[in-house]
Amino acid sequence: MARMNDCGQWIVTMAILVSVGLFFLAFILNQATIVGQTTSEGVLEFSKNDIQDLRSEILEWGHWVRNNPTMSYDAGRQDIISLAQYRKNAIISFDINQIAIRVSGSCYYPITVHFNNGVTEYNERITYYIGEC
Repeated sequence: MARMNDCGQWIVTMAILVSVGLFFLAFILNQATIVGQTTSEGVLEFSKNDIQDLRSEILEWGHWVRNNPTMSYDAGRQDIISLAQYRKNAIISFDINQIAIRVSGSCYYPITVHFNNGVTEYNERITYYIGEC
């Protein structure tokens, strides 16, 4: 046994190292696609635009009711709630407090908003500026 030929052992050892490296690389790529998919699903399920649209409509309707005292508060409120259920499949509720908060000669009305579409639940208290008292 003067001299052993170990070239074949190096080839087998390198093949094992390459196959283990490819296995870990495939595992990391697989996890990256799963994380990317769940992240994009989370972004799509969050209904930020629906909440912004609802908030905008409530503020616009509240301003219109303040300027038109003959407008029925409950009828318009029920219309907004029904439209949100029909178009967005969301349960909403909101209330405009009739007692103004006076701050430095300006009047503010607190508005509470609740939004729930089964995935996203959102609660907010808006302080709506109506002008000088």
